[in-house]
Amino acid sequence: MVIACQNAAFGYEGNTAVSGLNFTVNSGDYLCVVGENGSGKSTLIKGLLRLKRPQSGSVLTGDGLLPAEIGYLPQQTAAQKDFPASAHEVVLSGRMGARGIAPFYSRRDKSVVDENLRLLGIESLRNRCYRELSGGQQQRVLLARALVATKKLLLLDEPTAGLDPTATADFYELIAKLNRGGLTVIIVSHDITSAVKYASHILHLRKKQLFFGTTADYLNSETGKLFVGGAYSD
Repeated sequence: MVIACQNAAFGYEGNTAVSGLNFTVNSGDYLCVVGENGSGKSTLIKGLLRLKRPQSGSVLTGDGLLPAEIGYLPQQTAAQKDFPASAHEVVLSGRMGARGIAPFYSRRDKSVVDENLRLLGIESLRNRCYRELSGGQQQRVLLARALVATKKLLLLDEPTAGLDPTATADFYELIAKLNRGGLTVIIVSHDITSAVKYASHILHLRKKQLFFGTTADYLNSETGKLFVGGAYSD
């Protein structure tokens, strides 16, 4: 077990956004969290990151996972897209959690950054200004930033929002490749086609947990058939 919710609920200022959460993510899983707007998906991600305390129940971690070791790619804001820094500086900032109280980035920090720039095929972007990059290039830089923080669990919140179809397809292929390499993935997505193509498990929310299980079981469930429209069911 890498991370799990047990009878958990999360919300804001006393109002519950999502409840009835009971699921476990194991090492190597690829979990896609789906649901309509306002169903509690992003709130759940904040709960898994320990940025929000559960109103009830608990969030558990295993395999030695610490909150600071979770790689996180949040939804990007307009201000972030215009950030005046080099791609290398953006990625390096992902090592802040590993740096602890040390005042400077170490040789190891910089080595990890270089490794992930190569892994994602964006070495040529290292000295480019982040705000001058295309949407797809920016997402790869942010993914590299998330990866330098973890070797265990990657959380992504609507990572393809605003990308064109080609960049979206490339990004999903990249996440699938990372997952096949052993990285555990939890992704929030409205793209149900990609969800059922790549994910090993589906968590469907509508202010509560409607379904959790394998993708195959989801496609044959009443919830899955209604949401997917039967297009992918046997």
